Formats: sequence, C-alpha cells, structure tokens
Amino acid sequence: MTLRVPKAEIDERVQPIVERFGKVPAPVEASWHSPDVALATFDLGGRAAGWDGVDESLKTFAHMAVSAQVGCGWCLDIAYFMAQNQDLDLEKASEVPRWRESEAFTPLERRVLDYTEAVTATPPTVTDEMSEALLEDLGPRGLVELTAYIGFANLATRNNVALGVESEGFSADCEVPLAGLVP
Repeated sequence: MTLRVPKAEIDERVQPIVERFGKVPAPVEASWHSPDVALATFDLGGRAAGWDGVDESLKTFAHMAVSAQVGCGWCLDIAYFMAQNQDLDLEKASEVPRWRESEAFTPLERRVLDYTEAVTATPPTVTDEMSEALLEDLGPRGLVELTAYIGFANLATRNNVALGVESEGFSADCEVPLAGLVP
C-alpha cells in the first residue's frame, strides 16, 4: 500500500513535529493538506500522552492493541520505538498483538487489552462487567482517560490506514522482536 493522497507541501508549522520525530512523519505528509487537521491530531495526541490517570504502559499497550486490531503498521512501528524509549517491558510490548495467547500480561493488563478491543470493535462490544472491573482497578478518572485514549488511538490508526500510511522503520533500532498484525 502507498499513500492514497499525494505528499503535502510542508511549511514551517511542522517544525515542532519534526523535532519530536527527527523527520516529517508519514501521517503528517498525508494529512498536511489540511494543516488544521494535522495539527489538531498531533495536539490531541500530545495531550493524551500527558494524561496521567492511567499508567503509561497501559496506555501504550492499549494503543498497540488498537493498532494491531485496525492494522496500522505505522502506529505499531512507532509504539515499539516509544516503548523502548519509555523503558517499558519490551517483552510485553512485542506480545500485544497476540496478547490472548501470551502469558506475559497481568490480569489488569488483560482487562485493559480486552476492553481496548471491545471499544475498537464496530460496533463496540463493551460490557458492563468490563467497565465495572476497570472502574474498580483504575477509578473513574482512569477509566475515562483510558477510554478517551483508546478513542484517540482509533482516530490515529484509522486515519493512517485509510490514507495509506505505512511503517517507516522507527522500530528498526529497537530491541523488540516485532510481532505481526492481527488479521
């Protein structure tokens, strides 16, 4: 798959994004045809990353689970890179796309991943039992932030897949044995 839109002409407003990633990321090259959309998406992503009502590893694993379910290679690629840079458990990160078969995850992580898949499904398949368990684990703030974070991950992954954005090799230097996407 290749970009389904031509690469956009980039201007100086993209500089903060370049500083963060070391280059113009493919999602920006695709979405910069509407700088308002590109900037709003990256602004929301930055804000979501700053929410601290849920442990960073739970948010990262949730984003990876959305990426695997939706089929966004770019998001998995950058998530592996971020997991290494955030000193997260790289064994677990590599197992997220096949978390149900893996023994690497705690019961809480499994509940988060199950909830993530349920939120991401079309239509969503979240149950009262899932929400109640996570409400007990994370509290109201944590559940709200996790749910919104999963919503953001769906926005990013679905935009990337629809626009033909592919992996750029961010994870090439990681020590994470990359897993394949879930069909």
